[in-house]
Amino acid sequence: MSTTHEAGWAHAPGALRGPAWLSPPEDPNALVPLLWSSTAHKRDGDLVVGGVAVADLVAEHNTPAYVLDEDDFRSRARAFRDGFADYDVYYAGKAFLCTAVAGWVAEEGLHLDVCSNGELTVALRAGVDPARIGYHGNNKTHPELRRAVDAGVGRIVLDSFAEVDRLAQITAELGTRQGVMVRVTAGVEAHTHEYIATAHEDQKFGFSITSGDAYEAVRRVHETPGLDLLGLHSHIGSQIFDSSGFEIAAKRVLRLHARVGSELGVTMPEMDLGGGFGIAYTTQDDPSEPAQLAREMTTIVEQECRGLGIEPPRLSIEPGRAIVGPSMCTVYTVGTVKPVALDGGAVRTYVSVDGGMSDNIRTALYDADYSCTLAGRVSAAPPVLARVVGKHCEAGDIVVRDEFLPGDVAPGDLLAVPGTGAYCRSMASNYNHALRPPVIAVRDGAARILLRRETEDDLLATDVGAS
Repeated sequence: MSTTHEAGWAHAPGALRGPAWLSPPEDPNALVPLLWSSTAHKRDGDLVVGGVAVADLVAEHNTPAYVLDEDDFRSRARAFRDGFADYDVYYAGKAFLCTAVAGWVAEEGLHLDVCSNGELTVALRAGVDPARIGYHGNNKTHPELRRAVDAGVGRIVLDSFAEVDRLAQITAELGTRQGVMVRVTAGVEAHTHEYIATAHEDQKFGFSITSGDAYEAVRRVHETPGLDLLGLHSHIGSQIFDSSGFEIAAKRVLRLHARVGSELGVTMPEMDLGGGFGIAYTTQDDPSEPAQLAREMTTIVEQECRGLGIEPPRLSIEPGRAIVGPSMCTVYTVGTVKPVALDGGAVRTYVSVDGGMSDNIRTALYDADYSCTLAGRVSAAPPVLARVVGKHCEAGDIVVRDEFLPGDVAPGDLLAVPGTGAYCRSMASNYNHALRPPVIAVRDGAARILLRRETEDDLLATDVGAS
């Protein structure tokens, strides 16, 4: 007879033990280095990032707050730049973008991928060379496309036949030419949450290779005056830890690349293999180093091209999470601690903090796992299995689903959650009219605000009745 409880392992009879991958730590004060930015460490119980004690940041800037390790961000950007030295590396701005970060990306020699007019605005305001910007998105409007062309972006990734027609009209009106890529779906699904796996057929992105739409899109682009066909673009999902998914997708995309050459007489100079490289959110994650990924992906492409009898195209990739994700942590203040009795005599400790799904929606949206640590003191108490939750009016407002924290965690304590650089501030909201937290960059013992904390005046600025 199965002992699995219909509500999951957390409600099964017996002691509360947590998921299989989570083990009680020998020292609940210690950091797991893999989960944190490279400069993060504990000093007498205080979490220090970029040479700055988080407790000192909180004293000046309050909580919740995002803390961005600039040296770590830059070193990860360089690791992709150098590891993929023969590629064009586009930082995926959707992960997190502000003018300072766009400047760092340019200074470290990366290109920049944007997918909205707002992201393009930030990139241009930061002084990024438009020729090194790629413009993405599945529903780019006529005004958005026109602005991208006017700005001189290096490439626009086309996602529908309607976009081909829109862009053709714009280039005809302006008497100019625009470099484009055609996004294709290769029928490969990465081993990730359904909502962030973007290469299987039943989804909104790209032209299907299987149906023939991808070939037809390439043909139309090739025959359209004003559009310069650069190549094919493929993206298979997110939180990918090895190259096996890329291998299947690359073979299918390269076969289409070869078909275009033989049947249309067109040698496309480029190919983009997308992003989605994973990071370690918890101890169950084991990401690969950029140089290793580069070697494996390059070998895949070269071997397939030899088999097809074609020259390899110039390759590009789009890491976002893998650069900024580990570089940022979010700091909260504990407000309440509530033991909750479960079935079989087990007790779960609910630790409520002063943020939640308004500053990190990923746990609720993607069932994502995170870790955390006590950030402002040393505790001698034994660890207890806790759930860190936010202050919003939603039962699903969970920040960290399962983590061992010192048993004396109490109101007023500081908690820090690593790995929050990607899709946390960029997806933050004003749910329950919360004010979005600041982003504070730290480096060499100094801190500076990149994005200030929102104020009540910001909150009411668009409320016409409030004026």
